[in-house]
Amino acid sequence: MSSRTGDVTTGRSTRSLAAWRWVSAILLLVMGGIHLYLVLFSGFDGLVGTLFVINAIGALVLAVAMVAVPDRLLTLTSLLSLLFTAGTLLALVLSLTLPGGFLGVREQISAELVPTTLVVEGLGTLVLLGATLLAARLRRP
Repeated sequence: MSSRTGDVTTGRSTRSLAAWRWVSAILLLVMGGIHLYLVLFSGFDGLVGTLFVINAIGALVLAVAMVAVPDRLLTLTSLLSLLFTAGTLLALVLSLTLPGGFLGVREQISAELVPTTLVVEGLGTLVLLGATLLAARLRRP
Protein backbone atom coordinates (compact mmCIF):
# COMPACT_ATOMS: atom_id res chain seq x y z
CA MET A 1 0.00 0.00 0.00
CA SER A 2 2.82 2.39 0.74
CA SER A 3 4.18 2.04 -2.80
CA ARG A 4 0.76 2.95 -4.19
CA THR A 5 0.65 6.02 -1.98
CA GLY A 6 4.15 6.91 -3.18
CA ASP A 7 3.00 6.55 -6.80
CA VAL A 8 0.04 8.87 -6.19
CA THR A 9 2.29 11.42 -4.51
CA THR A 10 4.81 11.22 -7.33
CA GLY A 11 2.02 11.65 -9.89
CA ARG A 12 0.76 14.75 -8.11
CA SER A 13 4.28 16.14 -7.84
CA THR A 14 4.88 15.54 -11.54
CA ARG A 15 1.63 17.35 -12.45
CA SER A 16 2.55 20.13 -10.05
CA LEU A 17 5.98 20.42 -11.65
CA ALA A 18 4.36 20.70 -15.09
CA ALA A 19 2.32 23.66 -13.80
CA TRP A 20 5.46 25.28 -12.35
CA ARG A 21 7.16 24.81 -15.74
CA TRP A 22 4.36 26.56 -17.64
CA VAL A 23 3.96 29.43 -15.18
CA SER A 24 7.73 29.94 -15.24
CA ALA A 25 7.73 30.00 -19.03
CA ILE A 26 4.88 32.50 -19.16
CA LEU A 27 6.60 34.84 -16.71
CA LEU A 28 9.86 34.59 -18.68
CA LEU A 29 8.00 35.48 -21.88
CA VAL A 30 6.31 38.45 -20.22
CA MET A 31 9.65 39.68 -18.87
CA GLY A 32 11.28 39.37 -22.29
CA GLY A 33 8.27 40.99 -23.94
CA ILE A 34 8.53 44.01 -21.65
CA HIS A 35 12.17 44.49 -22.59
CA LEU A 36 11.45 44.15 -26.30
CA TYR A 37 8.55 46.61 -26.00
CA LEU A 38 10.83 49.14 -24.30
CA VAL A 39 13.33 48.90 -27.17
CA LEU A 40 10.73 49.14 -29.92
CA PHE A 41 8.40 51.76 -28.45
CA SER A 42 10.14 53.62 -25.62
CA GLY A 43 13.40 54.66 -27.18
CA PHE A 44 15.90 52.46 -25.38
CA ASP A 45 18.88 52.22 -27.70
CA GLY A 46 22.65 51.97 -27.57
CA LEU A 47 24.13 49.57 -25.05
CA VAL A 48 20.98 49.35 -22.95
CA GLY A 49 18.81 48.73 -26.01
CA THR A 50 21.15 45.96 -27.13
CA LEU A 51 21.08 44.39 -23.67
CA PHE A 52 17.28 44.59 -23.65
CA VAL A 53 17.11 42.75 -27.00
CA ILE A 54 19.51 40.11 -25.65
CA ASN A 55 17.29 39.85 -22.57
CA ALA A 56 14.22 39.28 -24.75
CA ILE A 57 15.99 36.58 -26.77
CA GLY A 58 17.36 34.93 -23.63
CA ALA A 59 13.92 34.96 -22.03
CA LEU A 60 12.42 33.32 -25.12
CA VAL A 61 15.09 30.61 -25.21
CA LEU A 62 14.72 29.90 -21.49
CA ALA A 63 10.90 29.88 -21.70
CA VAL A 64 11.01 27.28 -24.47
CA ALA A 65 13.57 25.29 -22.51
CA MET A 66 11.40 25.34 -19.37
CA VAL A 67 8.63 23.46 -21.16
CA ALA A 68 10.72 21.40 -23.59
CA VAL A 69 13.72 19.99 -21.73
CA PRO A 70 13.55 16.46 -20.36
CA ASP A 71 13.03 16.13 -16.62
CA ARG A 72 16.68 15.22 -16.06
CA LEU A 73 17.72 18.71 -17.29
CA LEU A 74 14.95 20.67 -15.60
CA THR A 75 16.82 21.46 -12.39
CA LEU A 76 19.66 23.04 -14.37
CA THR A 77 17.29 24.84 -16.75
CA SER A 78 15.16 26.27 -13.97
CA LEU A 79 18.26 27.30 -12.00
CA LEU A 80 19.65 29.15 -15.04
CA SER A 81 16.26 30.77 -15.60
CA LEU A 82 16.13 31.77 -11.93
CA LEU A 83 19.57 33.39 -12.09
CA PHE A 84 18.65 35.16 -15.34
CA THR A 85 15.41 36.56 -13.90
CA ALA A 86 16.91 37.50 -10.54
CA GLY A 87 19.82 39.21 -12.31
CA THR A 88 17.42 41.19 -14.46
CA LEU A 89 15.46 42.21 -11.37
CA LEU A 90 18.68 43.22 -9.62
CA ALA A 91 19.69 45.40 -12.58
CA LEU A 92 16.34 47.22 -12.40
CA VAL A 93 16.59 47.70 -8.64
CA LEU A 94 20.13 49.06 -9.03
CA SER A 95 18.98 51.49 -11.73
CA LEU A 96 16.26 52.67 -9.34
CA THR A 97 18.45 53.03 -6.25
CA LEU A 98 22.02 53.91 -7.22
CA PRO A 99 22.66 57.67 -7.46
CA GLY A 100 24.21 57.29 -10.93
CA GLY A 101 21.87 54.52 -12.00
CA PHE A 102 23.06 51.28 -13.53
CA LEU A 103 24.99 51.23 -16.83
CA GLY A 104 24.25 54.92 -17.12
CA VAL A 105 20.49 54.47 -16.77
CA ARG A 106 18.80 56.11 -13.81
CA GLU A 107 15.26 54.77 -13.63
CA GLN A 108 12.26 56.25 -11.83
CA ILE A 109 9.53 54.15 -10.21
CA SER A 110 6.96 56.18 -12.17
CA ALA A 111 8.58 55.38 -15.53
CA GLU A 112 6.73 53.32 -18.11
CA LEU A 113 6.33 49.67 -17.08
CA VAL A 114 8.69 49.92 -14.08
CA PRO A 115 6.08 48.86 -11.46
CA THR A 116 4.81 46.12 -13.79
CA THR A 117 8.35 44.91 -14.41
CA LEU A 118 9.10 44.80 -10.68
CA VAL A 119 6.02 42.62 -10.13
CA VAL A 120 6.68 40.33 -13.12
CA GLU A 121 10.36 39.84 -12.32
CA GLY A 122 9.69 39.46 -8.59
CA LEU A 123 7.02 36.83 -9.24
CA GLY A 124 9.24 35.20 -11.83
CA THR A 125 12.07 34.91 -9.33
CA LEU A 126 9.79 33.33 -6.73
CA VAL A 127 8.12 30.95 -9.18
CA LEU A 128 11.45 29.87 -10.64
CA LEU A 129 12.81 29.31 -7.14
CA GLY A 130 9.84 27.04 -6.47
CA ALA A 131 10.29 25.23 -9.78
CA THR A 132 14.00 24.74 -9.13
CA LEU A 133 13.45 23.37 -5.63
CA LEU A 134 10.65 21.03 -6.76
CA ALA A 135 12.66 19.77 -9.74
CA ALA A 136 15.67 19.13 -7.50
CA ARG A 137 13.50 17.33 -4.95
CA LEU A 138 11.94 15.08 -7.58
CA ARG A 139 15.38 14.18 -8.99
CA ARG A 140 16.59 12.82 -5.67
CA PRO A 141 16.41 9.02 -5.46
